[in-house]
Amino acid sequence: MNKELIEALDAIEKEKDISKEVLLEAIENSLITACKNHFGKADNVKVSINRETGDFKVVAEKTVVETVEDEMLEISLEDAKMKSPKLSLGDIVNVEIKSKEFGRIATQNAKNVILQKIREEERKVVFNQYYDKNKEVVTGVVQRMVGNNVSINLGKIDTLLMENEQVKGEVYAPNDRIKLYVTDVKESPRGPKIIVSRANPELVRKLFETEVTEIKDGVVEIVSVSREAGSRTKICVKTNNPKVDAVGACVGVNGSRVGAVVRELRGEKIDIINWSENPAALIENALSPAKVISVIADDEEKIAKVVVPDYQLSLAIGKEGQNVRLAARLTGFKIDIKSESQDKEAREAESEDFIDDEE
Repeated sequence: MNKELIEALDAIEKEKDISKEVLLEAIENSLITACKNHFGKADNVKVSINRETGDFKVVAEKTVVETVEDEMLEISLEDAKMKSPKLSLGDIVNVEIKSKEFGRIATQNAKNVILQKIREEERKVVFNQYYDKNKEVVTGVVQRMVGNNVSINLGKIDTLLMENEQVKGEVYAPNDRIKLYVTDVKESPRGPKIIVSRANPELVRKLFETEVTEIKDGVVEIVSVSREAGSRTKICVKTNNPKVDAVGACVGVNGSRVGAVVRELRGEKIDIINWSENPAALIENALSPAKVISVIADDEEKIAKVVVPDYQLSLAIGKEGQNVRLAARLTGFKIDIKSESQDKEAREAESEDFIDDEE
């Protein structure tokens, strides 16, 4: 078997990225298992395989005795002296066991041990590969629908894009290549389990990190992301170099960078705003594209009162409250928006109440 064995192990190591040393150890253990299955015990059995030639030897360590009671553990003095005249009672002698002595069942069991070890190592290799990709973006190929879930091939492993991690309105066709955010990597009895998402806000962050060199280099930083998947995302960015425009870097020449992200998200709208240490300025930026008259922000209570022109009220609030909702998540402030006329009426009402109280 020798040369063919080494060639086969080299091929497995290259193809499956499984260490040849691990496989050789598995073969050694399988031979010990075969001994145990054939002889009933193998505590005194040692196996050695030459890592270069593939030659192997199985020996049982036996004690030299006058009368043999256990052939697996003991050897008679007469038989021992045939191996070496110098041996005497109580000495330990290595007696070679020929693998052809193993029965068919023992040999099959040994084969199963090797195959099981290969499967375990395959799972371990895949787990380690994808564990390194946890909280990162991977590319998958759509296979088929499994109920309301989508089967995705990630290369060496398949996963399911669950219904609650899909983007509402997106249609996934077989062979579509899509980007996915890995939210978790778990071990399971059937092998690694990769949890992926298309709806997670971190997908947008990672896509921008891929497209924008300044983010990779740490010159531009994404402070926060607020997303309603499939509809709109707001990202807040800041620059760590006064000479670099954070928003401009993320937009790219003629919108090339943000455009690439939008295409991957299949047309999802993206607002990119500048971060500010001033909470009022930050909230004003976050409500973009609406124009703002004034912002009064309580940094301790995380509450902000915002006044916008009458004609900008619906834009500031957004369809079904989306714009202000995303701005609130982005900044961490509870935002109360009023139009200029509503604010005027409220102040006049407060003034009248104050006058009444004085009287």
